[in-house]
Amino acid sequence: MYTMGIDIGSASSKVVILKDGKDIVAAETVQVGTGSSGPKRALNSALFKGGLTLGDMARIVATGYGRFAFEEAHKQVTEIRCQAIGNFFLIPTARTIIDIGGQDAKAIRLDDKGYVKQFFMNDKCAAGTGRFLDVMSRVLEVGLTEMAEYDAKATEPATVSSTCTVFAESEVISQLSQGVALENIIAGIHQSIASKAAGLAGRGVVEDDVVMCGGVAQNGGVVRALIRELNRKVIVTPNPQITAALGAAIHAYQDMEN
Repeated sequence: MYTMGIDIGSASSKVVILKDGKDIVAAETVQVGTGSSGPKRALNSALFKGGLTLGDMARIVATGYGRFAFEEAHKQVTEIRCQAIGNFFLIPTARTIIDIGGQDAKAIRLDDKGYVKQFFMNDKCAAGTGRFLDVMSRVLEVGLTEMAEYDAKATEPATVSSTCTVFAESEVISQLSQGVALENIIAGIHQSIASKAAGLAGRGVVEDDVVMCGGVAQNGGVVRALIRELNRKVIVTPNPQITAALGAAIHAYQDMEN
């Protein structure tokens, strides 16, 4: 039996196809999200990879910001629940999930069965999210994939204290004009993101194991900064962008089984 999960975010679209609720047949990520061609492209690409058609899907569950706009879905489920399911499936010891996406950040606490005990969201401002990194990447003229390499060379991370993306951008431009080393500015940006994520998680009790997912989890500089902020190990889930889509596909399978 094949089930599908699709996670339609503000910045990207992710699809996972599962066989019998446990084997990933195909996964696809397209770096554009709701309101774009991204969901359809991710869907078609995943089906092509799996050698399947939409008619082969026993059930489809949509999650994420744009979940209600995806007409092919049989059901919509919150991203909080799907992240819990997907991360717990991959890492059963997970008790704290830190998810930093394109436009928001979340901290989720799980019990030993993988159910959500508590969660906190920061969706009021793009600061501390993937959008913040995108803006800073353009200002600094450094590719997103290169930022972690610069971070690793930092000797004294700059202070990026503004809680607003616009003001933080001005702060970074000012530091550039003062001749602050690029690697130190980038390390400061990563530290700012990690500090916000740690503060979000700190609204509750941070329990081990801490796992990190979302597109920003692919940035090793942010991960290292988060480890320092929390003063504990942080596990990055495999292919961290697809965890909510995976959880949606598992949820779809559980629906069929019940």
